[in-house]
Amino acid sequence: MSEAKMPTLDEISALAKRRGFVFPTSEIYGGLTSSYDYGPMGSELLKNIKDLWWKNFITLRSDMVGIDSQIMLHPQTWVASGHVGSFADPMVEDLITHKRFRADHLIEAFIEGKSEFSQLVVEDLTIDEMASFLSDNKVKSPDGNPLSEPKAFNLLFETQIGSVAGEKAKVYLRGETAQGIFSNFKQVLNSTRLQLPFGIGQVGKSFRNEITTGQFIFRTLEFEQGEIEYFFNPNQSNWEELFEKWQDDMMSFLTDTLGFKSENLRWRRHTDKERSFYSKDTYDIDFNFPFGWKELWGLAYRTDYDLKQHIQHSGEALDYTDPHTGEKIVPHVIEPAVGINRLVLAALINAYWFDEANNRTVLRLNPRLAPYKAAIFPLLKNKPELVAKAKEVFDKLAKKYAVTWDDRGNIGKRYLYQDEIGTPFCLTIDFESLEDEAVTVRNRDTTTQERIKIADLESYLANVLN
Repeated sequence: MSEAKMPTLDEISALAKRRGFVFPTSEIYGGLTSSYDYGPMGSELLKNIKDLWWKNFITLRSDMVGIDSQIMLHPQTWVASGHVGSFADPMVEDLITHKRFRADHLIEAFIEGKSEFSQLVVEDLTIDEMASFLSDNKVKSPDGNPLSEPKAFNLLFETQIGSVAGEKAKVYLRGETAQGIFSNFKQVLNSTRLQLPFGIGQVGKSFRNEITTGQFIFRTLEFEQGEIEYFFNPNQSNWEELFEKWQDDMMSFLTDTLGFKSENLRWRRHTDKERSFYSKDTYDIDFNFPFGWKELWGLAYRTDYDLKQHIQHSGEALDYTDPHTGEKIVPHVIEPAVGINRLVLAALINAYWFDEANNRTVLRLNPRLAPYKAAIFPLLKNKPELVAKAKEVFDKLAKKYAVTWDDRGNIGKRYLYQDEIGTPFCLTIDFESLEDEAVTVRNRDTTTQERIKIADLESYLANVLN
């Protein structure tokens, strides 16, 4: 089997739209910037990734629990977390078109391929340093126009609650799911029998008023996160050992569970200037996207900063008393945080393959991720006996697996469609099936076919899918 070439972002977005993975939001009205909807295939892929994340990091671990906090939290939450004061990107404006851009992204584009800037780390630049760079190098907007001075642009979305005129209160759509974990720490502790070290995780929507557009679902206004806060006593647990264990677990999830190619993944440590002031260490797993190596999953040792901030601003005690020693501490945390939508994009890129030998486009998704695990074909849709037998197979497998029915056109066209949506197996019920109680199973990646007894189909699929 030939190696897959890196697809372009245009190829990925075209396939995603054509086959119902991702649609532009509100397209009939001209769309909405940095916003996308997930279609029939995409919603299944998104759910499969979220379910696998939850199973691996919550369900299968005795030291983890999950929660589901609100999107709108008390506004003081975001003051305590620092989001109101410092959750910002460096923004510049095209002085002619008034389009807005990330200053750091314009600098990255400007220095790409220029050896004289090979030592420049854009992430380390302050806004003032970015301003100097843009001015000194006469950097223009993508449209070739002069730029404004960069300024900090807060990413939180504001809204209001309250039904009486003049009495509305400002609230924010959450910029991350983590703060719902910290604000619920005491309630989780009081309602469970958890002892340190333990973690609290959740999957949910977050919102950021992003400046950057044009990278498909990599960076959007609304997205889903899988975040964990892993609490521990620094006097009893070695943070470096815990950190390394999380690194191993994260990489194993990507390569072993999701089936990502290891050559498309790398660890990158944040520099001292890039790392948040409260973090003792921060690493990202970068993925090799068509537009370069970019962050996929972050891991940070946030010390006890977050809980102490909420203690200070709420006046509530958020400490932990060791049941064995009586020691009272504010726990430290290690935070693995991933954008689920970025996992979806990475999964599509990782799986995309144009099979030149057979002139077909294939999504070689790990079967665990595939929207459908098998497609059921009656050889001819106008033969009631074949349709009835195929329906029998469909009903049998649908009780356990996500399967789909396809009786449109000829078998060849059905294969090509299922290849493009990543279905691992196509099961054809033909006239011989009426005699031998077997079906022809065609493998997506190899196109090889074999006869499998209907009675053995569940165990056959289980060997691959579980």
